[in-house]
Amino acid sequence: MEFLTHNLAPIMFVGLICFLLVGFPVAFSLGACGLFFAFVGIELNVLPEALLQAVPLRIFGIMQNDTLLAIPFFTLMGLILERSGMAEDLLDTIGQLFGPIRGGLALAVIFVGALLAATTGVVAASVISMGLISLPIMLRYGYDRRLAAGVIAASGTLAQIIPPSLVLIIIADQMGRSVGDMYKGAFLPGLMLTGFYAGYVILLAIFKPQWVPAIPPEARTLRDDNGKSGVTSLLVLTGACVAASIYVAKNMPALHTWWSGETVERVALDETIVVSMCFGVALAFVAASINKITRMGLLSRAAERVTFVLIPPLLLIFLVLGTIFLGVATPTEGGAMGALGAGIMAIIRGRLSMSLLKQAVTTTTKLSCFVVFILVGATMFGLTFQGVDGPLWVEHLLTGLPGGQLGFLIVVNIMVFFLAFFLDFFELSFIVVPLLAPVANKLGIDLIWFGVLLAVNMQTSFMHPPFGFALFYLRSVAPAKEYLDKVTKKMIAPVTTPQIYWGAIPFLIIQLMMVGLIIVFPGIVSSGLDKAEVYDLDKVRMEMEATMPDAAGAPAATDPTAGMEGAGAAPGDSAAPAADDPLKALQDSLANEKK
Repeated sequence: MEFLTHNLAPIMFVGLICFLLVGFPVAFSLGACGLFFAFVGIELNVLPEALLQAVPLRIFGIMQNDTLLAIPFFTLMGLILERSGMAEDLLDTIGQLFGPIRGGLALAVIFVGALLAATTGVVAASVISMGLISLPIMLRYGYDRRLAAGVIAASGTLAQIIPPSLVLIIIADQMGRSVGDMYKGAFLPGLMLTGFYAGYVILLAIFKPQWVPAIPPEARTLRDDNGKSGVTSLLVLTGACVAASIYVAKNMPALHTWWSGETVERVALDETIVVSMCFGVALAFVAASINKITRMGLLSRAAERVTFVLIPPLLLIFLVLGTIFLGVATPTEGGAMGALGAGIMAIIRGRLSMSLLKQAVTTTTKLSCFVVFILVGATMFGLTFQGVDGPLWVEHLLTGLPGGQLGFLIVVNIMVFFLAFFLDFFELSFIVVPLLAPVANKLGIDLIWFGVLLAVNMQTSFMHPPFGFALFYLRSVAPAKEYLDKVTKKMIAPVTTPQIYWGAIPFLIIQLMMVGLIIVFPGIVSSGLDKAEVYDLDKVRMEMEATMPDAAGAPAATDPTAGMEGAGAAPGDSAAPAADDPLKALQDSLANEKK
């Protein structure tokens, strides 16, 4: 009994693992484990009975959490976009644009995956959409099956790290940090990960060209009437829009000064990026609209189609992320605007029906209930774990590791990597993050940086063979039997499960490399955050005391040793008038304190 009393926290953790290994659902495993050990703790006089009275309050606190409202909004937005055909148009257009070069289809999948990640934030929607649309095309033109499967699964998981990611919302909520700051910190790592995926495909195009062939000329439909590709016109339009965006970015303070009528010397980096990019996108849209209405023929068919296909997702990205970064909307409000914007785009495209809306709302409700039930179970488990001093046990366990911060980060990332074999990111966020965040904070680690690092690591949970969810999603839509291709009229071999697993390995290694880069170069995350001005509170207090008048209206005495004998001042000095100059009084005060 004494051993049980003093080691209830680690026994409770082992008990949770046993519940999970039995196959009990995670939400109910957490709740049952918490309740069971709460009763055990009460019987052993380790926990007071009154502790359980906090459970209803915590559950009502979950229901009143405005931040968690962003999850159903972003989920609904992603599901409407996935069913409205936007992903299909993007993949078709970008695939035709990059198709004539080796690896072009794979690059198109990565680029579209990044765009879908920035608009949907749902991994399942991205992987299933691209698996249904792009996998048959890649198989048709002879892409290596392992690469085709790996690039689709990996680009779909970009929704895990590129805002508006659901996991970033949950991690920010569990760590008590701003979702907007978490989004800013994850923006550059997400873009870098996209670039690494594209770099891997480019290397394969150089060293293994037979794996990533270009599409044949007869399959290239995005051409002008004269047979030209029209890429030159697209490059000119892109160059002009980029130049205009750079010009706006460099002159942002002058534009703010002109707009507000007050002198503005500096504009925040995130606001500069968002506004300048919106200006470039708007310029491209205006040019394409004028060309289409007037039939001037200044732009090629490719330039016009690419512009009109890319504008809706880019507009939605600005509507959601732009308003959050500019401080106009909270993440919850941004998600609501995104869901409304997705519905409007579906109406414009003529794809929004009652059946589609019903499917999207039903799936959103299921996912939201799944999250809330896990959170309720995790709250019960966390309450009991705190009552038996579990956080103190975890703190002693992790702060005693050799190597300080670096040793802590290495051990934690290895632990999260292996836990991701069995748990998905929701479960990791609700179980592991609340235990690690206090220890990281005590070690002096910035929690925004730490949250982004964990999010990148948790991204591997979707790519782990054999339990990766992205691999399961792709397996559900990949051809399991030989089939007849409708275009080439040839029999296409199926995609086997081992091919999907082997295709995921290189991208899993790239994700782990990204984890290492964030640890070695913390500025990858920190550079996206606004640097808050640090104030010396002691200095501010002394300046206030120096300038604060006393009850008689005269400046207060600033000499802390006034009237104190033996402290370097004469007994009669207590009645001496204070210096009229506050700065002089502050200097005298500091000198006396030093004495």
